[in-house]
Amino acid sequence: MLGTLIFIVTEVMLFAGFISAFTISKANAVMGMWPPPGQPRLPAEATLVNTAALLASGVLLFVAYRRFRAGAPAKALYVAALVLGTAFVVLQGREWVSLLGAGMTMTSSTLGAFFYLIVGAHALHVAVCIVAMGFGWVRLQRGTLSRDFFLATLSFWTFVVAAWPIIYLRVYF
Repeated sequence: MLGTLIFIVTEVMLFAGFISAFTISKANAVMGMWPPPGQPRLPAEATLVNTAALLASGVLLFVAYRRFRAGAPAKALYVAALVLGTAFVVLQGREWVSLLGAGMTMTSSTLGAFFYLIVGAHALHVAVCIVAMGFGWVRLQRGTLSRDFFLATLSFWTFVVAAWPIIYLRVYF
């Protein structure tokens, strides 16, 4: 658990650096034009659905942990959190395909570079945590899930979920 918390603190600093650099770059945009000419507007409205799925997933995993800790059934809540987290990644993937099709790449503009760096780093964190949740699900099914593993996974997932609204509000608007 201590290792997970130290990791989370370092990741907070990483994302703070990314978002700070993005904010400075956006503030220095030529003649205040954002997004840069020739770049698509980010689909903030559509991404709101992804955001809702991720936030709901975080709440469900928290409730599942509380139930698990109390000795009550938690499997349905756990799997719902896992499914919603996976839906977030899939919907983000669809968004990326659409943006790539509209000409936004890592090298097309500062917006593209920062978007794929920040949102991609977040997606990587989500994917890693989904894998951990998958291992937790298998252990939960077998009756071998430890409270410590569940808590570490919940802590990492809470970071991932809490970071997203900040990223969403800063990058998409």
